[in-house]
Amino acid sequence: MKTIFITGASAGLGKATAKLFQSKGWKVIATMRTPEKETELNLLENVTLLPLDVTNITQIDATVKAVTESADIDVVFNNAGYGLIGSLESYTEEQIRSQFETNFFGVIWITKAFIPYFKQKRSGLFITTTSICGLSTYPLSSIYNASKWALEGWSESMSYDLAAFNIGIRTVAPGGIKSNYMNVMTVTEDKAYDGLMERMTEGFTDGTLMEFSDPEVIAAVVYLAATDESDQIRYLAGNDAVKTYNKRLAEGPELFRKNLAKYLKLESPFQPTTV
Repeated sequence: MKTIFITGASAGLGKATAKLFQSKGWKVIATMRTPEKETELNLLENVTLLPLDVTNITQIDATVKAVTESADIDVVFNNAGYGLIGSLESYTEEQIRSQFETNFFGVIWITKAFIPYFKQKRSGLFITTTSICGLSTYPLSSIYNASKWALEGWSESMSYDLAAFNIGIRTVAPGGIKSNYMNVMTVTEDKAYDGLMERMTEGFTDGTLMEFSDPEVIAAVVYLAATDESDQIRYLAGNDAVKTYNKRLAEGPELFRKNLAKYLKLESPFQPTTV
């Protein structure tokens, strides 16, 4: 029986993934900040709940040490994360640093803690939830986009390092997910961008920019990434992610950017001047 270690398992994709792997006969170690509040996963056979804050390195090291001494871990699913929405100038320093501490550095610390175990075992797989926003971009989410692009680049680079030890690393890049994930996104206010935010919201609502998938749909892609025997590093998840990425590849990044700006009615594009 294989075992998966999951971060951010309290809701949305993390919880859906825990349920799916459990139903497939896996042991699941589901971590979250407050496992005492969980009312579903705690009822499932072969599911262990553990407290874990991915921004707490001391807790990470202690937790990884404990689970690797008591269980045989096959897959680590780095899923914990949230979104920071708004203009750059409206963010506080604390908000910017917090976004990277959770979305990026949390993945780094978890992975770093597990690598020695996987190296000794000469096998193992890391899967990280990134986003279509790690392969493309949308306005008013620059720091969130940056955290996800960082994960994509880091994962690709790490694939070379880990291959020598028969350790894999993969990313799952979802589009929109129907879950309470949207409820925990931090939105900063800046009235100067109200028009752009309104057009973005319309595009998300009518499906033009994003189609929200059930978390179970995305969890199925995580399961594919965990069991696929091909040498693939990126897995798009959700119709909108596939459509958006293919459109970007077909148009090229510059034309894609200009067409998105046109759709959002950004009537005053940058006009370079010469001195």
